[in-house]
Amino acid sequence: MFDYRNPYPTPRLPVFARNVVATSHPLAAQAGLRMLAAGGNAVDAAVAAAAAMTVLEPCSNGLGSDAFCILWDGTELHGLNASGRAPAAWTPAYFHDRYGAGAATPPRRGWDSVTVPGAVSAWVALSQRFGRLPLARVLAPAIDVAERGYAVPVVVQQKWAAAAALPEIASQPGFADTFLPWGRAPHVGERFAMPGAARALRAIAATGGQALYGGEIGQALAAEARAAGAALTLEDLAGYAPEWVRPVGQDYRGWRLHQIPPNGQGLAALMALGIAQHFDLRALGPDSAEAQHLQIEAMKLAFADVYRYVAEPGCMECTAEQLLDPGYLAARAQLIDPRRAQDFGHGEPMPGGTIYLTAADEQGMMVSFIQSNYLGFGSGVVLPQWGLSLQNRGHAFSLDAASPNVVAPGKRPFHTIIPGFLTRDGEPVMSFGVMGANMQPQGQLQTLVRMLDHGQNPQAACDAPRWRINSGLALNIESAMPMSAVTGLQALGHRIEVLADSYQDFGAGQFIWRLGEPGRDGYVAASDPRRDGAAVGF
Repeated sequence: MFDYRNPYPTPRLPVFARNVVATSHPLAAQAGLRMLAAGGNAVDAAVAAAAAMTVLEPCSNGLGSDAFCILWDGTELHGLNASGRAPAAWTPAYFHDRYGAGAATPPRRGWDSVTVPGAVSAWVALSQRFGRLPLARVLAPAIDVAERGYAVPVVVQQKWAAAAALPEIASQPGFADTFLPWGRAPHVGERFAMPGAARALRAIAATGGQALYGGEIGQALAAEARAAGAALTLEDLAGYAPEWVRPVGQDYRGWRLHQIPPNGQGLAALMALGIAQHFDLRALGPDSAEAQHLQIEAMKLAFADVYRYVAEPGCMECTAEQLLDPGYLAARAQLIDPRRAQDFGHGEPMPGGTIYLTAADEQGMMVSFIQSNYLGFGSGVVLPQWGLSLQNRGHAFSLDAASPNVVAPGKRPFHTIIPGFLTRDGEPVMSFGVMGANMQPQGQLQTLVRMLDHGQNPQAACDAPRWRINSGLALNIESAMPMSAVTGLQALGHRIEVLADSYQDFGAGQFIWRLGEPGRDGYVAASDPRRDGAAVGF
C-alpha cells in the first residue's frame, strides 16, 4: 500500500517487526520491549513504557498525569478514560472568592489547577484486565531508571530549560528541589535521577495503585494540599476510578478512525475527517497549497464546534452522534471555499506538554496510549519525597456558568490528549497518536490524509512538514514546508507565520501499522523525529 521512498529529510527509517513499541524516548521504548521479550503482551509493554516516561520526559508527564487509552484485545476495541475529576469543593464561587470575580478559568499553575491524577489508575486497570505480567515486573524498568538516573537527551532538555525559566513554574512547591538539582535545568547528557519516584513506583506496584488513591502517597498528597490551603482531599483521591468507554468513530474512504468520546477533543479529528472526505484530496499533491487549504478549513470547522459544545457528556447540549451526523458534516463541508480562507463560527447540530506511545504484539494486541501533565510540567507542584509531579488540567475548566465546561465538583474538564486507532472492515489497522495540545487532531488529520489518500508510509507521514491553526485566519507553518505551498496558502488569505521550533508547535507522533497476520507479517512502525524517541521491535 505504501510508497517507502521518503520525500522528506529525516534521520529515521520505518521499523518492521512482529513485536513493536514506539515512544518519544528510546529507553521507554526499550522498557516496553523488555516486557514483550519476557513473555508479556502489548498492554504490559505500554504500561512499562508509560511508567518509564514519567521519569524520562518529566516536562511532559509524571506520576500525577492523566491518561487515555484505546486498545484492540485481539477481538474488539476498548476505550479507557483516566482523566481526573475536580475536587469536591470546586465551584465557580470557590475560584472567584480566591482569585476575584473577573477570573475566567482556574489558575494555570499551583494547587488550584490540580485535579485528581488518573494515569496511575489507567496503568492498574489495563494491567489487571489485559496484562500478563505482575505489575511489579512491569514497573521494574521505570524504577531502575528513576534510581540509577539517565543522561538527559536533546529535545527533552530544551523543553525542560524553557519551563525552568518561567517563574510561575520554578516557584511552585517542590519543583526546584526535584527538577532543578543544580539550581538549574540539567544540561544535555547530564545524569538525572528521581529516587522519590522510584519509591512511589514501588509502593504503587505493591498496592495495585492504592498507595496513591487513599494510601501513603495519597495521604501525603492530601496533607500537602491541606497545608497549602488547597481543596484536594484524601476522599477525592480515594473516590476516583477510571472509566471504560466505547470509542466513537468516523468513516473515511473505507477506513474508520476511532477516538475516546468526550470529555476529550477526539471529536475534532473525527469531524475534520468527515468534512475532508467531501473533497478529492487524492487528486491534489500531498504538499500542494490546495490540499493543505482544504484540510485547514475542515479543521477550523471542527474546532469551532468542539470548542463550543464538547465537555463532560452529561453537560453537553448535543451528543457526539449529532456532531458526527453525515448530513451535518456534509453541510459544514459546503461552507468551505477552495479559493479563500475563512474564519468559521460554530454550527447548530440538530437535536437528537504530553507523551504518546503505542505497542503491538505478535498475538495481535495493539495499544494506543497517551498521558500528560497538560502545560509544560503541569501545575509545577511536586512532592519530592515521592517524585510526584501534578498535572494542571483544572486550568481547562471555565468559570462561566453558561459554559458546558463550567467547573463543578467531581466533574472532568475538557481534555486535549487523544489516542487514535484506525480500523478497516472491523479489523485493526493502526494504533497511533500525535502529541501537542490542540495540535493533536490537526496532526492526526494531516498524517492520515498523507497515508490514506497519498500512500505515504508512516515514517514519511511523520516526517512531512505540518501546519497548525491558531485563531481566525492565523496559521503557523513548519519551516520545511515547500515555499510553493506557503505562498499558495498566503494567496488564499491565510495569515502565515513560519516557525522552526517544532517540539510543541507541530506535535510529534508514534505509529504502528499492521501489515497482515501479526505473527507472520508483523507491523511497520514510525517515531517522530521532532522528539528524542524511537520505534523498536523484534
